[in-house]
Amino acid sequence: MHIRNKAFYAVLAAGSALAGLPGVSLAQDNNPGENYGDTITVLGERQQYRGDVPLEELPQSVQVLDSELLTELNITRLDSALDLASGVARQNNFGGLWDAFAIRGFAGDENFPSGFLVNGFNGGRGYGGPRDASNIDRIEILKGPNGAVFGRGEPGGTINIITKKATTDKSFGHFALSAGSWETYRVEGDYNLAISDTVAIRLNGAAQKGESFRDTIESQKYVATPSIMFAPSSDTIITYEMEFVDQEVPFDRGVVAVDGVLGLIPNSRFLGEPGDGPTEVDVLGHQVQLKQSLGGPWALLVGFGYRDTSFEGYSSDAELAGSRQTLDETGVFLARQRRLRDYDTTNTVVRAEVSGNFYTGPFQHHILFGGDWDKFEIELSQLRYRPPGGYTVGMPITAANNAINIFNPVYGQTPTPTAQIQLSDETQKSFGFYIQDQIDITDQFKLRIGGRYDNFKQSIINFLGDPTTPLKAKESRFSPTAGVLYQITDSFSLYGAYGTGFRPNSGLDAFGQAFAPETSKSYEIGARFVSPDDMITATLAAYYMKKNNILTSDPINAGFSIAAGKARSRGIEADINARLPGDIAIFATYAYTDAEWTSSALDVSFGLDIQPGDPLINIPKHAANLLATKEFDLGGAGRFTIGAGVNHVSKRLGETGVVFYLPSYTLVRALASYEPTEAVRISVDVTNLFDETYYPASYHRYWVAPGAPRAFTARVDFYF
Repeated sequence: MHIRNKAFYAVLAAGSALAGLPGVSLAQDNNPGENYGDTITVLGERQQYRGDVPLEELPQSVQVLDSELLTELNITRLDSALDLASGVARQNNFGGLWDAFAIRGFAGDENFPSGFLVNGFNGGRGYGGPRDASNIDRIEILKGPNGAVFGRGEPGGTINIITKKATTDKSFGHFALSAGSWETYRVEGDYNLAISDTVAIRLNGAAQKGESFRDTIESQKYVATPSIMFAPSSDTIITYEMEFVDQEVPFDRGVVAVDGVLGLIPNSRFLGEPGDGPTEVDVLGHQVQLKQSLGGPWALLVGFGYRDTSFEGYSSDAELAGSRQTLDETGVFLARQRRLRDYDTTNTVVRAEVSGNFYTGPFQHHILFGGDWDKFEIELSQLRYRPPGGYTVGMPITAANNAINIFNPVYGQTPTPTAQIQLSDETQKSFGFYIQDQIDITDQFKLRIGGRYDNFKQSIINFLGDPTTPLKAKESRFSPTAGVLYQITDSFSLYGAYGTGFRPNSGLDAFGQAFAPETSKSYEIGARFVSPDDMITATLAAYYMKKNNILTSDPINAGFSIAAGKARSRGIEADINARLPGDIAIFATYAYTDAEWTSSALDVSFGLDIQPGDPLINIPKHAANLLATKEFDLGGAGRFTIGAGVNHVSKRLGETGVVFYLPSYTLVRALASYEPTEAVRISVDVTNLFDETYYPASYHRYWVAPGAPRAFTARVDFYF
């Protein structure tokens, strides 16, 4: 089902950007509360899946990226924001059409976007394109064993985006214009109108259009996320938020490594077809949430989410089968498939939870219990033209090969895809119940125990097979977790955590049976420091995780998979965020990640041999960030800020089952801003200052994503 009335919504997106008035986006932690004797219930502080426990008291590693940091660095996309997080590594992003990342070495199903939450709802499901950062208030990266609450996810952690929402506190606004390299222009707007003490409306949106360092590539997007808040009393808060996205992004598989060697062609070279046009991504979603005080310290959170996504367009991709690939033999001509994809998804979620606290003797219990129901519908259609097999040395290159000269490309080949290779309807239904109790044994010692029960059902109608008989699968699982935290002083605490998890594997085996789900166990210990004045926060964590039932190729039945792979990941992470005397700010992260296979298997995509000890794809052993800024008070002339940052990523495996590595890289950025008044901010930033050639991620040596060269952006922000 495609989203209709696009012109209307495009106008709405641009209008909410252009009509925005200056202001500062505020976190929703200051909504009205109710005083019950010595206990204050502040509804705005209740967070989905967390209850009334503050982040600093959770026995796990938590990293927060707020909108102030994203604005300071002129970050406009989720993937760029996650580059700042320790232990998060980029993965194959499906030709630039979705967000893909691994947390602590584990990435999940490479055939789907990476999962993340938006206000507690799954925002990564479907085909919504790369997520824009315009309405992000903060990003919470909750790492380690927390499957007992979130469920059906990766053991490395969960990313939860908290969006900018309407608030009745006051009216404010923000408007920004930016221009940068490759004729990239962007406008953002954010306006909160506090109509009364009980009703507020917020319009937030962005519009962007630009070219690229990649030849012939142009893209544009319109994003709008209006929201409404209705607080009829201090006991009740109702919020609504809409998500509209209209993006046009050409499908781009990147560059190739000839005989495993990168850099023989410039990173600007586009090896697809300009005539394919852009892939069109549309999103229309709705979130409704009720926060209701139940008296005393107890509160109810109820949420409903509905989200449609669609993804349609042509692409010309490098052929990966060796018998069909002419580049292997010629070293010059790259054979390509041409595909037409038409994907649609609908996701419906209902969730509710109750949280509060009570005493049993001297022990205070912070209880959270709830449940969620999820229905995910997927309609997939894909047509393909594929070069013929059996190419050998000396054979002529013909139109049938759909090949392009990688050193001197001549565009214009658009063979018609006629082979229907995918036509299916899939429905996934799941529900889960969870309970978690964080017990204050003493003021210093806290114990967390919890568990979650998940029930998952899947039904697939394959129209290329027998459409009258849906293929069905079901799975249920209980996932326990536990953690402890001990506050040695008011500033320093130690913690440890353990948890299990599972994630259903999509698809069926050679016998039409559902795969066993991926299962995992994870362990984490760490230390946390918060200075008495809250100006310095630091976390040091060590973890160990293992996963079973990863999909691998079936060695007996060609073209099918089995759930037989095993892997483990272990590592150390350090995060520091400090505001020092002299208006100096430091943001630093480091991650050591050792992720590898622990079983012999065949790669699920190409059937290549995997041995124990082989590294997982796209996972660097070392990654670090350092950002430092210095502010100068110019008295009546305003404030001036300068800063610089360094991002280092070590070498990574670029193709599973093959000795092909992406080289390490170190990127430097510089930034400066001037605020003549509190209402105006003028900034300039330069990324990849020394113009380093680098490759963030790949899937195959013929599908390698190149990194952008040096880029300049100038921006003006207005607030009032």
